[in-house]
Amino acid sequence: MRSDVVKKGSTRTAHRTLFHAMGYSDEDLQKPLIGVVNAFNEIIPGHMHLRDIAEAVKLGIAAAGGTPIEFPAIGICDGIAMGHDGMKYPLASRELICDSIEAVANGHAFDGLVMIPNCDKIVPGMLMAAGRINIPTVVVSGGPMLAGRHKGKDISVSTMFEAAGKVESGQMTPEEMHQMEHEACPGCGSCAGIFTANTMNCMTEVLGMGLPGNGTIPAAYFGARRMLAKKAGAVVMELVKKNICPRDIMTMESFENAIAVDMAIGGSTNTVLHLPAIAHEAGIDLPLQKFDEISRKAAYICKMSPGGTYHMQDLNEAGGISAVMKELTKLGIIHTEAKTVTGTIGERIDQADIERPDVIHSVDNAYMNRGGIAILSGNLAPDGAVIKESAVEPDLLVYQGTAKCYDSEEEAIKAIIGGDIKEGNVVVIRYEGPKGGPGMREMLNPTAVITGMGLKVALITDGRFSGASRGACIGHISPEAMEGGPIALIEDGDMISIDIPNRKLELLVSDEELAARKAAWKQPEPKVKTGYLSRYARLVTSANTGAVLK
Repeated sequence: MRSDVVKKGSTRTAHRTLFHAMGYSDEDLQKPLIGVVNAFNEIIPGHMHLRDIAEAVKLGIAAAGGTPIEFPAIGICDGIAMGHDGMKYPLASRELICDSIEAVANGHAFDGLVMIPNCDKIVPGMLMAAGRINIPTVVVSGGPMLAGRHKGKDISVSTMFEAAGKVESGQMTPEEMHQMEHEACPGCGSCAGIFTANTMNCMTEVLGMGLPGNGTIPAAYFGARRMLAKKAGAVVMELVKKNICPRDIMTMESFENAIAVDMAIGGSTNTVLHLPAIAHEAGIDLPLQKFDEISRKAAYICKMSPGGTYHMQDLNEAGGISAVMKELTKLGIIHTEAKTVTGTIGERIDQADIERPDVIHSVDNAYMNRGGIAILSGNLAPDGAVIKESAVEPDLLVYQGTAKCYDSEEEAIKAIIGGDIKEGNVVVIRYEGPKGGPGMREMLNPTAVITGMGLKVALITDGRFSGASRGACIGHISPEAMEGGPIALIEDGDMISIDIPNRKLELLVSDEELAARKAAWKQPEPKVKTGYLSRYARLVTSANTGAVLK
C-alpha cells in the first residue's frame, strides 16, 4: 500500500505513535488510509450540510475495510462574492484548492481519496487535484438545492439577481423583492438551475469520477444523498484494490463525453474554463476548438434554468444525466466504452430511460440541432470567445451595435443603472480577464440587471459569466485586454458585429486603424499589487487555455 511509507517498519515508530495520539488503532493502520476531503463551511449554502455527507462517506469506507481520515478544503460562494472585489477570488481559489489537496494527500501518503465538493470552483479544483495526484479517487457532491416558489412559479437565485433590475426599472416593488428573498433559496444545496456548480457536478458523472445521480439528486433528499455518499466510500475501496486511478478514467473520450452532455443540457460557460484545466492536470490537451467541433454534432435537449423554466429536481425526475447520455448515443457522440469508477458508461446507461419527455427531449425533437454553448472568433477574439447560445433570445443571435466601453464591472453597473445604456449598444467590459481582473470576475450583476430592465443589448467581456447569466453575453474574449488583445482597442461608438449562428465576433474597424491603436496602447498598472492575487496574475494563462497557472 502507498501508505506503508508512513506506518510500517521500525523507522516509522514515531509516525505510528502520532496516529495513536489521534485514536487510530494498530488494526486501523493495517488497512488502506483513505483521505476524505470535506469542503464543509458555513458561508456556502451548498456546503452547509457536507458534514452529513462526510459522515456517510466514512461509514462506507469503514464498512468496506478502509480507514477514513477527514481533512478540509476551502470554498467561496460565488453568489455572495458577486458584484464586488470578492469576485476576484473564486476562480483563483480553484488553484489553491487543487494545490492544498495535493499537499495533504501526498504529504501523508494516502492510498485513496473521496472528495466532497458541491459548488462552483470547488468541484473543478478537486477534479484537478484528482488528475494531478492520480491515486484512486471518487468524487461525491452534496447535491442541488430545490427551486424556490413564488406565486405558484419555481424561482431561484438567478431570479433575485434579475429582480434588482426590475426594481430599478419600476417593474417590481421593493416589497415584493424582499418577500422573494425569503423564497428563492429554500434550503441547502448548490443553486437550483443548470448554473456552474450543478453543471460541474453533472460533468463529474459524465467524466466517470462520480456515481449516477451525483449531479441531480437534490440535497434535500437526505436519505438518497447519504446512500450515494456511503456507496462512494465503498467504491473507492474497490478502486484501491484494483489500482484504478483518475487518469485511467479521465481520458480524451471521457472529456468528449462531458462536452457533449454539456452541450445537450445548456451548461454553464464556465465549463469551457474548467474542463481544459482538469484535462491539463490529467495530462491531456483539450483545445477550445474541441468544444465547437462537438457543439456542431450535438443537440440541445434540456432547456434548464436560466435558459428555461426547469430546475435540477426536474432533471432528476426525468432520468438524470444517464438518460441524457443514452439519448445522445443516437447521435454517435458518446463513447460508451469510457471507464467510470463503477464500470463503463455503456453499462451505466444501459437501463436508463427518459421518464419526463417534457424535460429531456429526444434528439429528434431537440430545441436546437447543435449544442447550447458556442465558440466565437474573429478580429475581436482571435483566440476565441464563449457564449451560452441556448440562453440568447432569437432576435439577438445576429446583432450589430455601437460600443460603450468600461474598464471595470463597477463602471458598467453604474452606467446601466444610471440609464446610459440604450438599445442598439454593445456593452464592453474589459480589464476583467484572468490577469486583468485579476481573477476573471463573473459578470452576473450587469447581465442580470440588463435582463431585469428589459434592455435589448449585447455585452462582451474578457471576464466570464455565471451559469445563471442569460442573454447575448459573450465572455472569455482572448487575448484579454491586459495582454493588449483587440478588446483593449475598442473605442466608444465603434460598430461591433455578432453572428452567433456563424460563430463570428467582429470589430468593424479597419486593420490599419487597429494597428495604429495597438501601437499607441500602453498596459495599465495592475489593479492588485500584493498578496495571492498579485502572484496569480503573474502566473495565470489565457482563458482559452483554461486559465491554468504556469
